Amino acid sequence: MKADPGLTIARMVELGGVSRASFYRYDEDAAPQPDRDMDLRDAIQRIALEWPSYGRPRITAALRRQGWIVNPKRVYRLLREDNLLCIRKGKFLVTTDSNHKRRVYPNLAGKMALSGINQLWVADITYIRLETEFVYLAVVIDAFSRRVIGWALERTVEDELTLAALGMALELRRPTAGWVHHSDRGSQYASGDYTDRLKAHGCQISMSHKASPWENAGCESWMKTLKYEEVYRQEYRDLPEARASIARFIDKVYNQQRLHSALGYRPPVEFEQALLVSGGAEVRA
Repeated sequence: MKADPGLTIARMVELGGVSRASFYRYDEDAAPQPDRDMDLRDAIQRIALEWPSYGRPRITAALRRQGWIVNPKRVYRLLREDNLLCIRKGKFLVTTDSNHKRRVYPNLAGKMALSGINQLWVADITYIRLETEFVYLAVVIDAFSRRVIGWALERTVEDELTLAALGMALELRRPTAGWVHHSDRGSQYASGDYTDRLKAHGCQISMSHKASPWENAGCESWMKTLKYEEVYRQEYRDLPEARASIARFIDKVYNQQRLHSALGYRPPVEFEQALLVSGGAEVRA
């Protein structure tokens, strides 16, 4: 890229809405190069998603405990470039709380005995590695039928990601008042917009205890299935390719073809249709 002699680099990046680092990385004549920080980004992503409240110092310390030789400035740069700082920005905090922390809810799911769909939905977020970046997948699953009823794949872990997945689920289903939504305590699930939307649909909110991923085992199991049966078998070049491939896996393979021993060795959609025929539940396919 040739700079206009009449403009400084600082002014050009300001007008272009890009960072100075992005300006220097850009070369219109060169093919995209692999990110030399991919493995480090991978490690940072894991820590940031497991511990949403960690800032740069704690993430740096956690990386060093894993054997990484890295300084806080580099960690901060990668957090900023991967949009992971958003989960700690002040604008996402509940302003009515004196401690500036979002409300968390007790675990209701662990005491439930399910007998039909739309009684318990479980939700979670994972990340997916592309050729030169990471993207984030949010899912909503009906715990009784194991069916994925909502999902969204984006470059950001901001609240809009989980809201999009929830919106898809609510568009597909019309749960009656009293149903339960269970997730971890991540800031996206504790946001006012998310919890308000749940409450508006008659939902009781349930959250796992801190650092207790086994309390959301249904989603954890699904994420493992996704990774081993779809993601690790692919090499996604970009977000559109990943979105199309994951959509096919969820809608055509997992929901309609993959057999579950807990469902009598039937796929989720077939299981739900059998419930509808037997009068055991109402399903909107």
